[in-house]
Amino acid sequence: MPSSLRILAIDVGTGTQDILLFESGKPIENCFKMVMPSPTVIIAERIKAATALKQPLLLTGVTMGGGPCHWAARDHALAGNTVIVTPTAGRTFDDDLQMVEQMGFRIVEEDKTADLLVQIPELVHIELQDFNAQAIIQGFQAFDVDPHVDALAIAAFDHGAAPPGISDRRFRFDFIEKTVRSDPQPSAFAYLAQKIPEELTRLQAITRSAHRYLRMSGSDPQAPLLLMDTGSAAVLGALEDPLVRAQQDCILCNIGNFHTLAFHLVAQRIVGIFEHHTGEIDQAELEQLLVKLAHGTLTNEEVFADSGHGALLLHPAVSEDKPLPFLAVTGPRRALLRGSALHPYEATPLGDMMLAGCFGLLRALAVQQPELAPFILPSLLIA
Repeated sequence: MPSSLRILAIDVGTGTQDILLFESGKPIENCFKMVMPSPTVIIAERIKAATALKQPLLLTGVTMGGGPCHWAARDHALAGNTVIVTPTAGRTFDDDLQMVEQMGFRIVEEDKTADLLVQIPELVHIELQDFNAQAIIQGFQAFDVDPHVDALAIAAFDHGAAPPGISDRRFRFDFIEKTVRSDPQPSAFAYLAQKIPEELTRLQAITRSAHRYLRMSGSDPQAPLLLMDTGSAAVLGALEDPLVRAQQDCILCNIGNFHTLAFHLVAQRIVGIFEHHTGEIDQAELEQLLVKLAHGTLTNEEVFADSGHGALLLHPAVSEDKPLPFLAVTGPRRALLRGSALHPYEATPLGDMMLAGCFGLLRALAVQQPELAPFILPSLLIA
């Protein structure tokens, strides 16, 4: 075991990717960090540039998060332009490749792409991936920062590969419910690479890009690799704010660019949870969801019927006269609750809200790899 430890923690969101190069023994304020455009935003802009020039596209790589890149590729095809995609990359747009073909995309096997690039020299080739190892290494090297690490921890949102005919939203929340009932704490949504559930195909794909980083950076190819759900990472990271950690009964709400996830924690164990799409709710609706979560009256079906993912309550309903738990909020869209009658506290874990997910990843890595805890915990709130 080395005398010090370097951990690359990356929280891949829909708007940004938040990057922390953690070094044990160094004040965490002095660790290097970047907040950059998310991979799906970067790829969407490249696709839009090809659309403007009416250029055909070849999309290869792995299954990644959709959102902006999905909409850009769809619009490219709707404009009458060619979109060719490999099966693995194609599952970015739908787990059912027949649905991908119905979007107007042409699916080709990976081994045919080299010939296509020769036959159609005007093809714009874009590699799909949530973790661009080369770009991050080049970013570090541009500032003379050694990219070598002793462990990697990466968070991303994964709907899971729903069977045909099953709602992605329902499939994801069924998985969330199963996880919470098995282990009611936020760190239960973190997995060492070899233990990632089979249905979490996006996290599985990220492991392949992560191994590329380890090779390219000269790191140990067997270095610990942890993957985690991004909302859960942010909520876990919020507990690194001393005021939040001191609460016996609290609700932590992460308002992301596309998804809002709230945990009701008692003694840091989950007693309730809901997940919704940020764009589908306003302040009044979010307040109502949070109040119902606190009172134990929120139902899975009402959240799902409102275009959300779902809700789960593990405690009985309480009197509406009971004071609401302490409410802490994180996330790039946390302004949605500013001025709210619920008086939310804007958590600032270790002085940096945008790195809440990265701090949650560090905490989860210390839980999943106890031998690393002595290197990680002194930089966090140890309790």
